Parts: sequence; C-alpha cells; structure tokens
Amino acid sequence: MLIEFNPTESLKLPHLTIEYSANLEQRTDIAALVEAMHDAASRIDLLPVGGLRTRAERRDLYRVADSHPDNAFVNVTLRIAPTRSVDERKAIGERLFETLTVFLAPVYETSPIALSLEIQELDADMRWKKGNLRDHMVRRRGQG
Repeated sequence: MLIEFNPTESLKLPHLTIEYSANLEQRTDIAALVEAMHDAASRIDLLPVGGLRTRAERRDLYRVADSHPDNAFVNVTLRIAPTRSVDERKAIGERLFETLTVFLAPVYETSPIALSLEIQELDADMRWKKGNLRDHMVRRRGQG
C-alpha cells in the first residue's frame, strides 16, 4: 500500500538532535534521554511521527564556562520546516524543554550544567530527501 504524498506533511520534518558533553554519561542515561525526548515529541500533534527523527551526539572536545571539568551541557535542536506559527513553535519548544529539564533535574540539582533548546526552521527549497518509512509504518499497523 502506498501512502499518498502530502506536501504539507512532508515539509514538517521534525528532527531532534541532542548534543551533550561526554561527562554527562557518568551522570545520566543518554539512551533514556533520547527515548524521553522522542516520546514527548511524538505526543505533540504539530510534529508528525512519520517524520520524527531523534538522535544524540556526544561531544568529546568541549569547554563550558570556566572550563572546569565538572561543567556539562545539553543543547537540543529541533529542526522543522516553516509551516507553524510563532505561538505553535513556542508551545512545542516549551513542552520539549520541560521534558528535558524534568529528565535532567537530578543532574541539575547536583552538578554544574547548561541546558538549552532551539528551534530552527529549514528552507524546503534547499533540502533533498528520500524515504519509505511511512509506507512501512502503514504496513506494520496492518499486521498488528
């Protein structure tokens, strides 16, 4: 079964990148953070699950603030197409940032850490992509 192409849906392309300092791996479960952020994003109606990608990128070379080795950071970037209003983007950002801060609260309470989240809008004319994930999602739903 083929899914009809919907240009509005395909332009929403929510991609979450969680960039983090390597020293965080001693203090929290990064795989669980990826799962929590992906789950939170998948529950936001404005972010279609079929286009959702969540990944973490460990940074081994970094300096934070005064360069103390305990200093850590997490920077989350959500990349989306410019199809949502400012209010919609703010609501998305607030929900995702809340997920991030709640998840990392135990680290925040005991360690120096900088948390940030940014939403970037992409120019659809400067993006090339190809995928069949939605086709497979529909097939799996039919088998379940």
